[in-house]
Amino acid sequence: MAIILFDDQSRESLFPLTFTRPVADLRIGILTISKKWEHYLQQESSYLTTDYLQVKYPILIQKQNIFINGSVLPNQPLLEAIDALKDAELLVKDDVVLAIKLADTDANAFNLQDLGKYARANFDGTFTKLVYPEDIFKYNDQEIRADFDLLTKNRTSATLSSTNTIIGEHIFVEEGVEAECSSFNTKNGPIYLGKNAQVWEGTHIRGSFALCHDSQVKMGGKIYGGTTIGPYSRVGGEINNAVIWGRSSKGHDGYLGNSVLGEWCNIGADSNNSNLKNNYDEVKLWNYNSQRFRKTGLQFCGLIMADHAKCGINTMFNTGTVVGVSANIFGAGFPRNFVPDFAWGGSHGFEVYQLKKMFTTAEEVYKRRGSVFNDVEKDILTHIFNNTEAYRRF
Repeated sequence: MAIILFDDQSRESLFPLTFTRPVADLRIGILTISKKWEHYLQQESSYLTTDYLQVKYPILIQKQNIFINGSVLPNQPLLEAIDALKDAELLVKDDVVLAIKLADTDANAFNLQDLGKYARANFDGTFTKLVYPEDIFKYNDQEIRADFDLLTKNRTSATLSSTNTIIGEHIFVEEGVEAECSSFNTKNGPIYLGKNAQVWEGTHIRGSFALCHDSQVKMGGKIYGGTTIGPYSRVGGEINNAVIWGRSSKGHDGYLGNSVLGEWCNIGADSNNSNLKNNYDEVKLWNYNSQRFRKTGLQFCGLIMADHAKCGINTMFNTGTVVGVSANIFGAGFPRNFVPDFAWGGSHGFEVYQLKKMFTTAEEVYKRRGSVFNDVEKDILTHIFNNTEAYRRF
C-alpha cells in the first residue's frame, strides 16, 4: 500500500514557504508533516505536488494507494477513519478532502477537480490543517508535544552532564547530545534534543522546545516555548515561538519571535523582528493570491522568511513581515513588510537578485554544509524566479 501526500489549495495560501516544497514537507513540531504520517503508518510516503517540484519530490504509485491531504496533521481518530476506507472512497469533512483509497489505474488519474465520481465517507472528528504561514508557529507547541510522545514512547533517554540544571521530567536526549552548564525547564512543555545536537554553555531553555539532529545553540542562548530548531542549524540570542526548518543560521544576538524561517536562511548579527505592533492592533501578512495584506487575527506575529533568504547585520523587521525565496536584505532602517522573491536591497530600495549571482552564493552555502547545489535545485529556483516576476515592481 503506497502512501501519497497530495497538495490541495493550501499550497498557494502558504506561499512563499511552499514555492520550494510540497506542503507535506513543511516542518511543524519536531517532524515534517510527511515524517509524522510515516511514523504513524510505519511506512514511507511520496508526494503529489506541482509539476516543477515533482522531480525532487517524486510520486510512487503501487497496486493499492492511499492519498492523504498533505496539509492535514495526523491524529488517531483520523488514522482509524483512513484505515476504514473502502476502494474508491473519499474521506471528507465539510469542504476538506482528507483522503482517498485508489487502485493503481485510478491513482494515475487522481485529480482534485474531478471527485464527484467517488463515494463519500464523512469524518466527524477534529484535525489540524495548515492554511496560512502563521499556522506553523501558531500550532507548533501542540505539535512538539504530539511528536515528543510519538518519538519517545517506550524509549529510554540518554543522560546529560551533571553540569546542567534540569527542571521537571519531560526531557528526552538522543545519543551524541552535548550540553554543559545550561538550564532546561520542562514544567511548561517537553524538551527534545536530537542526535548529535549541542547546547553550549550558559544557555537557558524553556519547553516546549525541539532541537533537531546535528544542530547547535550557541553560548548564552535564551529560548522560550513553542520553538523548533530544525537539523543542521545554528542559533543564538533570544528566540520565542519560532520554527526554523533546517540548514539555517541565526547564530548571534538579536530577537526572533512568532516566526518561521525556511532552509538555507541566514540572519545577520544583532538583527531583530517585531512581533507586536505599537498600537497592539491585529497583524496583517502579505497574501500572494490577492496581492494585498490579509488579516491574521493575531496580535503576535513576526517574520515569515522563505528558503534561501538572508539578511545583513542589524536588520530590523517590522511586525508581520514576509520575505520571499532568495531575497537578500541589508542596510539601515525597516525594509517593507513584503520583500519579494529574489529581491536585493533594503529600506533604501530594491533591485533584482539575478539568478547567476544567487546560484554562485548558493553553491558556496551548500558546500559549507556538505551538500551539492545541483541542477534539480537550479531548475526549481529558475521556475520560481520566472513565476514571481510580477511581484518585483521596484
